[in-house]
Amino acid sequence: MNEQPFTHLDSAGKARMVDVTEKQPTVREATAEGFVTCAAEVVKALRDGTVPKGDVLAVARIAGIQAAKRTPELLPLAHLIGVHGATVDLEITDDGVAISATVRTADRTGVEMEALTSVSVAALAIVDMVKGIDRTVEISGVRLLSKSGGRSGEWRRPV
Repeated sequence: MNEQPFTHLDSAGKARMVDVTEKQPTVREATAEGFVTCAAEVVKALRDGTVPKGDVLAVARIAGIQAAKRTPELLPLAHLIGVHGATVDLEITDDGVAISATVRTADRTGVEMEALTSVSVAALAIVDMVKGIDRTVEISGVRLLSKSGGRSGEWRRPV
């Protein structure tokens, strides 16, 4: 690993928000994924549209988009940036729901945390909607898949 200074610490080791004032805005994008494991009964109810609380995927999609826009309210050192695009894709599988979120901006700092927050909150919304049917529901595999833009350019998770 590269030895780099911690950018969120000042010279005395105290937490600080990195100053990005002098950076030029660039187009940036990040994609993250996660998975919600559910019992077969929940998967059937999701496919049939019979979950008692309503349209789980619609609620999760909106929750994920809203979360991307509100990330700085949750993470104290995250910058307030313009989220110019956010998509949350959900796929019902035999084991649960696969979640993917892509967030875009044209700003001074990246949207990796926004994409990760989007996936996390979409997953929590699913848990909230199905927990009455399956108390063993579980969130896993929340991770960054790719990012582009900014000084560090393109990055993709190795396969």
